Amino acid sequence: MSFSSLGLSEQLVRATTDQGYETPSPIQAQAIPAVLSGKDVMAAAQTGTGKTAGFTLPLLQRLAEQPRTGKGPRALILAPTRELAAQVHDSVALYSKYMPTRSAVVFGGVKINPQMMKLRKGLDVLVATPGRLLDLYQQNAVRFNEVEILVLDEADRMLDMGFIRDIRKILALLPAKRQNLLFSATFSNDIRKLTQGLLNDPVQVEVAARNTTAEKVKQSVYPVDQSQKTALLSKLVRDNSWEQVLVFTRTKHGANRLTKKLEQDGITAAAIHGNKSQGARTRALAEFKQGDIRVLVATDIAARGLDIKQLPQVVNFELPNVPEDYVHRIGRTGRAGESGHALSLVSADEGKLLAGIEKLIKKQLPRKEVEGFEPKNNLPLKPKAKADPSKARGRGGNGGGNGRPAGKPRSFGARPGGRSSGRSQGSGQQGRRQSA
Repeated sequence: MSFSSLGLSEQLVRATTDQGYETPSPIQAQAIPAVLSGKDVMAAAQTGTGKTAGFTLPLLQRLAEQPRTGKGPRALILAPTRELAAQVHDSVALYSKYMPTRSAVVFGGVKINPQMMKLRKGLDVLVATPGRLLDLYQQNAVRFNEVEILVLDEADRMLDMGFIRDIRKILALLPAKRQNLLFSATFSNDIRKLTQGLLNDPVQVEVAARNTTAEKVKQSVYPVDQSQKTALLSKLVRDNSWEQVLVFTRTKHGANRLTKKLEQDGITAAAIHGNKSQGARTRALAEFKQGDIRVLVATDIAARGLDIKQLPQVVNFELPNVPEDYVHRIGRTGRAGESGHALSLVSADEGKLLAGIEKLIKKQLPRKEVEGFEPKNNLPLKPKAKADPSKARGRGGNGGGNGRPAGKPRSFGARPGGRSSGRSQGSGQQGRRQSA
């Protein structure tokens, strides 16, 4: 199957070829014809599978079929974060390079006047974060009467971040007759509830089981005491000669602390989160992609939408409070068919969080201890097997306990239900609305 066989124009096919893409991904193969048909679409696929091109390419094709008569915008794409909005706009610009399409991106954290000037010149496609878009509307810098296509990208994250009120305000300003496209990593119950009032008899596209992790991502857990996590991370970066690793923390302050400690340890690092200016975030990401920075430390929301080609390693310095965020985190590696490694540094007080993740992904993650970093408080062990006199616990041999040969990593499983020897750091919904 080729992109031309999906009904895309020669200009769009040439643009995809320029980017090195010749065969559509599964989400693209299903979503592109559905969008070209003019029907509403709700599509879900795990991160790194090409969702952005799945709506960008057919959207550009539909706009090209009817020339612009006013100042637009004719297509409105809403994204939850600045980074994702910028990434989507980059895709629009790349794929429309052989077309007379005009586009712009607007988001907060930067001056609003230059964005207003761009909008006054007229455009076909506008990519925006909800808050800044409403600011521009209130200043009469943008009107929505010509919008033909609405896209909600990463809709699940927009709901998690509390954008539902802004989204509903924007929906009320749009023409009633329009095509609606909803793209998401997962379909939660809240997302399905939203679609009831937004989409009209949509085509549903879901190319992967809900909340599954990429098949080519190798996942592992490194049990370690909380106080030793930074030292272990430094050791792993050095011993494995990692030149590019994305590290997740739960909080902005945690990201800053870890970055400072890594720098003190001689490892170049930068933090990216909501307290950083847009200029600082853009600069840190650019330096990371160029290889000037070895470690990029990010919060969940700040990292949402980061598209870093061939990112080999993702590290969970702390497990997320919400199990679904684990899926999004490790989806930063193993993108577009590439292999990747996602490892988690897990202390005993995160046992319940780990159990929740393993329940969600329906997989027990292998544990690997590192010599010199064995935790004082172990993670939950798997249920005991039937007694075997030759492998009595603590009596020598290789059965476990004191009989484990020194210097060798130990692998062990998790007890279903994940009862921890310590107190859980978080639960359930806590952390969903944490700012980036």
